Amino acid sequence: MTVEPKSTQSFAGGVKSHKGKEWGKIALIMAVVSYLGLVLLLPTLYVFIGAFSRGIAPFFATLIDPDFTQALSLTALAVAVAVPLNVVFGLCAAWVIARRRFRGRTLLLSIIDLPFSISPIVAGLMLVSLYGRNGLLGSVLQSLDIKVIFSFPAIALATMMGGMPFVAREVIPILEEVGTQEEEAAKTLGAGEWQIFWRVTLPSIRWGLFYGIILTTARAMGEYGAIAVVSSNLIGRTQTLTLYVEGAYRNYDSQSAFAASVVLAGLAGATLVIKELFERRIRIKDEEVSQ
Repeated sequence: MTVEPKSTQSFAGGVKSHKGKEWGKIALIMAVVSYLGLVLLLPTLYVFIGAFSRGIAPFFATLIDPDFTQALSLTALAVAVAVPLNVVFGLCAAWVIARRRFRGRTLLLSIIDLPFSISPIVAGLMLVSLYGRNGLLGSVLQSLDIKVIFSFPAIALATMMGGMPFVAREVIPILEEVGTQEEEAAKTLGAGEWQIFWRVTLPSIRWGLFYGIILTTARAMGEYGAIAVVSSNLIGRTQTLTLYVEGAYRNYDSQSAFAASVVLAGLAGATLVIKELFERRIRIKDEEVSQ
């Protein structure tokens, strides 16, 4: 009887183990790709196919439809109001949380994260219960002849609420990581608060800030649930692009619904392209400085 050398046995076992690991990697990759395909890629592809299934003319006919253009303009206006305000709030909140230690800091962080956990529908009901005609501030607003609910201010508030946490959550870890040494050094050299912010703090957080702005913008463009509650969804008046998609689909106008969805997807894609171009430009500048 012949016995294989131990080295041969260990080599064969190593080959089998290596093959097992390779198959495990392949199975994991296939699982990830399948999940992405079923949950994200196939539905997105179906929307694009539906938008152009009848040709390019019906697609462009939707884009010049007055109701669509009004919904797009209202969405752009809501984004233009909500994003800058959320950026300012996020920077202030991030600086306070990262640079100060105080009672209630954990509670403040939890409140900032609230839009992540609360359903947008519930967020809309919260706004109605506060600013509605029968809400907590309803009588005060009525006496001042100020209308919030079922008008643009409510749409802007709902958009702001949905995108509130992103900038703060992206900037806080960066501020905590970089510390205060450079800021304190600049202060000892006579720099003022604004000089320190623009020349020391802002450059160190620019990546997180820019990524937070991208996420805030994307969330603002796609906000639906809260806006559906606080707006009257009047065509041509208080209908945002997401509400336009929902209304067109409910009225069995799948062509318009798909076309508007493609526009929303295109806008989201454009923000990602801008992010990539900005990152590449900053990377090139950083390499030039280091050289």
